[in-house]
Amino acid sequence: MGRPALEIADIFRAHGPAWRRAQHGHLSLGQLKVMSAIEQCRSAALGGHVLRCHRCEQLEIAYNSCRNRHCPKCQACAARRWLEARQIDLLPVDYYHLVFTLPAPIAAIAYYNKTVIYDLLFAVAAETLHTIAADPKHLGAQIGVTLVLHTWGSALTHHPHVHGIVPGGGLTPDGERWVACKPGFFLPVRVLSRLFRHRFIEALHQAYRGGRLLLFGEYAALADARAFAQWLAPLREVEWVVYAKRPFAGPAAVLAYLSRYTHRVAISNQRLLALDERGVTFRCKDYRATGKTRYKTMTLDPDEFMRRFLLHVLPAGFHRIRHYGLLANARRREHLARARELLHVVPDVEPPLTAASIANVQPTFVCPHCGAAMIIVEVFARGETIRAPPTLRAAA
Repeated sequence: MGRPALEIADIFRAHGPAWRRAQHGHLSLGQLKVMSAIEQCRSAALGGHVLRCHRCEQLEIAYNSCRNRHCPKCQACAARRWLEARQIDLLPVDYYHLVFTLPAPIAAIAYYNKTVIYDLLFAVAAETLHTIAADPKHLGAQIGVTLVLHTWGSALTHHPHVHGIVPGGGLTPDGERWVACKPGFFLPVRVLSRLFRHRFIEALHQAYRGGRLLLFGEYAALADARAFAQWLAPLREVEWVVYAKRPFAGPAAVLAYLSRYTHRVAISNQRLLALDERGVTFRCKDYRATGKTRYKTMTLDPDEFMRRFLLHVLPAGFHRIRHYGLLANARRREHLARARELLHVVPDVEPPLTAASIANVQPTFVCPHCGAAMIIVEVFARGETIRAPPTLRAAA
């Protein structure tokens, strides 16, 4: 795939230096690192290597990637590796997609308390699913769930929510039987929503009493316990959004979905349309509209675009993909083996490696001219001068 006409890196390179100076003291170290990584990604600043096609002798330059998880150019390879590892976890059952969303007032304070509130969002969503699924009135089983955090809306606003991918069934508490959910129905959304609201508010109040919430600016008054209780009271009465989609059309569809969602960043380069005197124009989706009117374009001042993009930089070391229940890392293999046994699934046996199979492995670098494998003939370090100009920008 060729280089998009416009990239986020182009916006950062053109407007980032002046904006960094204007925002001095207001940007976190993490945000500054993300900007720097995206600006330098797949450029001579990070070094690279020279490739030569063994068939047509064509030379190419491949610059190194920044590998930052917020960089839109570095996520495709990471997603592919993650999916290959997850493919062996799929069960031959329906899979369901649920979304747990925080209401706007909590999303507002979440920006200043990302680690605390995002952790609560993960923990409470998983607890809600397990509690309702374990209830004999609903499913009466232990389930597994993969949760993926997204913090953005289509217009790059701060909109924290988790996407849950759940197999349609689970193991009985004694592990002796697989319990399948009703066809086309996993768990009642209204029941999930009410329990999610109750448990999250309870957990948030505990975090507040433990002094774990930072409250700034217009929320500084909430440092008073009575004011915090009054602020929290209306959130107990409104409906919290828990959304359930129809089941996926088989395990292959689950993988296709995960490939689009697990390593997504706030906005991809493909959504960018123009950078001109009006600002940054990009495609977005209006979820309140229907049909073709949902798809619109939006133009933001470059400074505002960069501000919104950097809203979604996660704290260092924060895991945005987590597994719970039967899919938790500690006993995943054991649980999945038991589930396959009860579902009468014969485990796949990987064929032994042979000279023919090794020869059919896709090469890491492919010649864009003839399709043959390319080999590395020279490596150059960061900032080092290369001997020939690049003809095409290849991925590292």
